[in-house]
Amino acid sequence: MTLQTRELTTIEEMLSQISTMRFLYPNITIEKYQSFLAEMIPHNYIQIAVFENEVCLGITGCWSATKLWTGKYLEIDNFVVHPEHRSKGIGKILTDYIEQKALDLGCSSIVLDAFTGNFGAHRFYYNQGYGPKGFHFVKVLDENKLTQ
Repeated sequence: MTLQTRELTTIEEMLSQISTMRFLYPNITIEKYQSFLAEMIPHNYIQIAVFENEVCLGITGCWSATKLWTGKYLEIDNFVVHPEHRSKGIGKILTDYIEQKALDLGCSSIVLDAFTGNFGAHRFYYNQGYGPKGFHFVKVLDENKLTQ
């Protein structure tokens, strides 16, 4: 299996992989995805994807920012591996790439959110050296605006 890892930095590159992102957000429309990406990209958002023969096996978004408690950090966002390619090391390829990117950017840490009921993701992230640091509280103001 010859895999290639690439950074996607344009809306066009990201939109072309919407079918993989739909394993995480099955109902996202191309219009909503494009609109959100247009708002996210100016805030350092990129995607990292693993391909085999131009077929996307896994993809994650990430962005760097700075907070008072951590300084510069890299945040993983929208991490998904195609269901037919899970447990084949694709997720580890993505997290290893992100870790090197965070080091290259001079980040103090990598952060992410995983939904409370997503026990498979919890297990995966624990195995990659991540651990909970606190709670991410959410107050939903308009459920109709949520993707999931």
